[in-house]
Amino acid sequence: MAQATVATRPSFSVRLLIGGLVASMVMGMWEMILEAVIPGGSGFWSPVIYIAATVLRGLQSAGSPVSFHLPGVVLGLMGHMMNSAILGLIFALLIAPRLRSPGGQIIGGMVFGVMIFAVMWFGVLPLIDPVMLNLNFVVFLLGHAMWGVALGLVNYLVAGSA
Repeated sequence: MAQATVATRPSFSVRLLIGGLVASMVMGMWEMILEAVIPGGSGFWSPVIYIAATVLRGLQSAGSPVSFHLPGVVLGLMGHMMNSAILGLIFALLIAPRLRSPGGQIIGGMVFGVMIFAVMWFGVLPLIDPVMLNLNFVVFLLGHAMWGVALGLVNYLVAGSA
């Protein structure tokens, strides 16, 4: 007797999270690689260590290039993924429904990412995590734009058909 397989889709709430998580990987890899290879970059581990410095205050004095620090890497990755998931949900629930086309969601995501960059770079980071301002401004800006493009595209492909 042949068995039928049934393809099931993840729940709507899970599909809403996928865009933010994929976008966080795009941005995280971009940041880590570029900070490792550009002249004057802070090093491969700097983005995640700097994120962790929000909580692990001793990391505010991390040198450059930043050395590997296991608790900092783990905490920084967790913080980055959590923030991206939350911001991705905000996009998926409040912005994406107003942008029906893939191009609209991609451009809307990019604008959303650049707006997040501006708020973070000029408002939040100087107050709560100034060491993060050691990252390259242009790389960080482009990373946020890429995050938004990935968010918009993945959200359209995964959650847009829900």
